[in-house]
Amino acid sequence: MTPIYLDHAATTPMHPNVIEVMADEMAHTFGNPSSIHTFGRQAHRKIENVRQVIAQSLQVRPHEIIFNSGGTEGDNTAIIETALSKKNQGMHLITTAIEHPAVLETMKYLESIGFDVTYLPVNEKGELTVSDLEQTLRPDTILVSIMYGNNEIGNLMPIKEIGSLLKNHSAVFHTDAVQAYGSERIYPHELGIDLLSISAHKINGPKGVGFLYKSDEISLPAFLHGGEQEEKRRAGTENVAGIVGLGKAVECLTDTEKEQRHHAYTRYQALILEKLDQAGIEYQINGNPENKLAHIVNLYFPNVSSDLLLMHLDLQGVAISTGSACTAGTVEPSHVLEAMYGKNHPAIKESVRVSFGLNNTDEQIERFTQILIQTIQKIRQ
Repeated sequence: MTPIYLDHAATTPMHPNVIEVMADEMAHTFGNPSSIHTFGRQAHRKIENVRQVIAQSLQVRPHEIIFNSGGTEGDNTAIIETALSKKNQGMHLITTAIEHPAVLETMKYLESIGFDVTYLPVNEKGELTVSDLEQTLRPDTILVSIMYGNNEIGNLMPIKEIGSLLKNHSAVFHTDAVQAYGSERIYPHELGIDLLSISAHKINGPKGVGFLYKSDEISLPAFLHGGEQEEKRRAGTENVAGIVGLGKAVECLTDTEKEQRHHAYTRYQALILEKLDQAGIEYQINGNPENKLAHIVNLYFPNVSSDLLLMHLDLQGVAISTGSACTAGTVEPSHVLEAMYGKNHPAIKESVRVSFGLNNTDEQIERFTQILIQTIQKIRQ
């Protein structure tokens, strides 16, 4: 039986075009981009071409793109360097209780060295209230870090409203847009975003490469020190093949492609829910189905252990997850569902995340849903 991969929120298969260009780069473009000879200049040109492609996708200046190793480095750089460089102006940071671990663990680190962090709550639908943020803002607030779209339940955060609110405040605004960049039109200048983190492997690009958008309106010290790469903003010899792969992945995500994927993913979700309803399967959608990323649906199946369900599905060649790939496989419950429902709610141990992406088809979703229904019925019996 052909396996069915429905865990694209964890990572995505590389697009064939990405593999092709990366193989070519690894075979022919081996020069160090910092070298001044022909081989180095050739590699440098490849990087600058990708910088232009990415800048165009965000409608920002090429200079505002800093290549790095991915979302975790981007989040750490944005949060830690902003905090340390602005600590004389204040020690207060704001984030939410449902951020990715790359943000939450970084905030915990800053708390350990004396910073004051506010973790904004969400309601049972995983929604953040902008008025809560407004009430929490203080004169000594130096950074607000709120994700664009949640990686577990798919909820989109009120980024535009937050950007408007912070226009009249000196706090830097950072957003982890790793999960949203592949599907949403994100224009930082229009939204008031100062810093934005992206990872290539969430958009059918390679692992271990990404970028940080940094507005020219703010200053940000380097996180890594050493050479003068990225205009002294991120030391370390650039991963040329990875950056070229990232650029090709971005090129493949045209507005038309994003729209087609959105329609397909919306159709997949509707198909799953329709079949569950027809089979009389009790379930609940976690999050706000009216304001979310199309490729993620998080479902709570009462009296069905998520770990047991995942094991049964895996044995049948189906890959889904219980939540963030950075915490999956541990005994820790989903911090996102805990923030929504409280620590003792059964949904925390009885929910799964299904996430769509490249190569999924209607036929796969039909077969997955059939397997899912049969497995749930078996477990409940």
